Amino acid sequence: MSTYPPPTGAPEYMAPPLPPAPPAPPPPRSFIATWMFAWLLGFLGVDRFYLGKIGTGVLKLLTIGGLGIWWLIDLILTLAGVQRDKEGRLLPDFEEHKMIAWIITAAGFGLWLLTTAISRVFVLLPDQIWPMMPWWMGQ
Repeated sequence: MSTYPPPTGAPEYMAPPLPPAPPAPPPPRSFIATWMFAWLLGFLGVDRFYLGKIGTGVLKLLTIGGLGIWWLIDLILTLAGVQRDKEGRLLPDFEEHKMIAWIITAAGFGLWLLTTAISRVFVLLPDQIWPMMPWWMGQ
């Protein structure tokens, strides 16, 4: 015979609690690969293809990275850590690699500016002041 009130504890008719759901697996795409694709091949849309965004990858490819503007925006989005894959997940290893990515990107842009400035100086120098290749002109 049962007693009233029922004893404390889980009633017999309730199912045992379910174990917590496992966390979602991190995306198989990495920050380093996305950053390198965005930096070196972003004008071809390779970073978008890598993230699974095929439609925008094709658009980026056809517009040559939006004439450079889309390429630069995607590079900044990736370096800021807000770039997401097709499923909307952030890249998992951003925090551990962001500093080296920023340093290498800044050094690359600095080197690009330096070589551009030096090449412009040599283009603008008249040949009378400093002939670069006298044999080229048939002298």
